[in-house]
Amino acid sequence: MSEAQQEPTPNVSGPIAKIRGSIRNLFANWKVRAGIIAGLVLTVGMGAFLLNFFWNHLVAEQGMRVWSSSADARPIECMIEDTNADGYVSCSAMLKGEIVPLECGASIFNLGCRVNYGAAAAPPLRSAPTVGAGGLNVR
Repeated sequence: MSEAQQEPTPNVSGPIAKIRGSIRNLFANWKVRAGIIAGLVLTVGMGAFLLNFFWNHLVAEQGMRVWSSSADARPIECMIEDTNADGYVSCSAMLKGEIVPLECGASIFNLGCRVNYGAAAAPPLRSAPTVGAGGLNVR
């Protein structure tokens, strides 16, 4: 039996070989490699920072959408952060023409909202009857 003959690899020349060579030369420089690595590290770090910063807002908005769909209301907006560190983000929704202040959970384990009655507008009061010269006057 004869041994398997190896065919010589064709020498690639032309524009493709020049492009490959210039890319290899570019990445052979340690400064370019360090710059690419530093850029990737900065990009990942910035992404992690932004996700951490907006996480409460994203979770609260999801909870507001769930509450609004179950209450037949229209979601308006949520604050960016939990300002008083109680685990809830302040949100608002429109229910029957009235703005309802909500506190929506800032954790995925506490998804949903509660109505913030402390910030809700007081119900309108009826005016008290007044006594005039001619008797009882009701406004």
